[in-house]
Amino acid sequence: MSAVAWIAVVSLIAWVWLLLGQGFYWRTDQRLPRRTDPARWPSVAVVVPARDEAEMLPVSLPSLLVQDYPGAARIILVDDCSSDGTGQLARGLAGRYGGLPLTVVTPGEPEQGWTGKLWALRHGIAVARRDKPDFLLLTDADIAHEPDSLRDLVAAAGPGGPDGFDLVSQMARLRVESLWERLVVPAFVYFFGQLYPFRRVNRSRSRTAAAAGGCVLLRTEAAERARIPDSIRQAVIDDVSLAREVRRGGGRIWLGLAERVDSVRPYPRLADLWRMVSRSAYAQLRHSPLLLAGTVPGLLLVYVAPPATLVAGLLTGDAAAAWAGGAAWAVMTATYLPMLAYYRQSLWLGPLLPLTAVLYLMMTVDSAVQHYRGRGAAWKGRTYARPEAAPDR
Repeated sequence: MSAVAWIAVVSLIAWVWLLLGQGFYWRTDQRLPRRTDPARWPSVAVVVPARDEAEMLPVSLPSLLVQDYPGAARIILVDDCSSDGTGQLARGLAGRYGGLPLTVVTPGEPEQGWTGKLWALRHGIAVARRDKPDFLLLTDADIAHEPDSLRDLVAAAGPGGPDGFDLVSQMARLRVESLWERLVVPAFVYFFGQLYPFRRVNRSRSRTAAAAGGCVLLRTEAAERARIPDSIRQAVIDDVSLAREVRRGGGRIWLGLAERVDSVRPYPRLADLWRMVSRSAYAQLRHSPLLLAGTVPGLLLVYVAPPATLVAGLLTGDAAAAWAGGAAWAVMTATYLPMLAYYRQSLWLGPLLPLTAVLYLMMTVDSAVQHYRGRGAAWKGRTYARPEAAPDR
């Protein structure tokens, strides 16, 4: 066989392995477990870190205020040194909508060694613990919840001990309205699932741990055992780091796709999505040049080689290259279709996954370049020049 045919065959083998051997990551059936309502509803403190979120709060905060939750619950919004009146707006919304009691607190600028969101969470969790709640719901300021979201999360967590979960997290359904959102967003969740297969995360004895930071219900005693958030204070990918620490502390975790929790933040332009991905992409590789050097050819082999070898085979009459490349592209597309269906997008976007993968590869390389220029992970006016991933001890 030709060299092109061998590349196509290796890519096909890789896709057969991904299809069958990577925790069936492409399936989208991991949804919130259904349990019977508890005899006594646990108390919950909802902690919302917010920095310059005046645009998002009118859509997201009312959905928390009007939660239909039978137990005791309160909301703590941490105004992280906002410059747009976030805290004042939050108080106004609470006065207008009523519902769950709202407390707005301000922690001041982060101390050295802390990323901004985790510094805000630290302050909010400290305030929440004064009332000794049974659970903490950590949710972002751009996440909207259906009225029964909190009730469903707590019911899914179940009782304490081996029959319940210490962490229940839902991957909020991201907005997909603009052309770029349709091209990039479903792939973002698809790639996340490929790295952290939800079924594997949800096995009690699995070493794979992950969460989705926009919606994390955390049992308070599990947070204390894992020393959350102090143990992950420098993490850029804070949700995955949080789940790892909870699992290390002996906690059970569950992660799935949301049906009634949505992100309302728009990413209408490619530049917006680029910033979202690139700010943490190199952190995902633990800031390792060796991992980056392996990732670039690996992604090209897995995602770009199938259509490239198919076209090359057809142009040169290389039947083996065309057959293997076409088969690899078909398997790749088939694994992507369930995610497109979950996002209610046209299945014709499936064959475009190689193009999206190239975009993500460029974002990852740009993330590394920015890191070595000392710009690190930039978000909401803050730059973390040398952020660290959570330690794998």
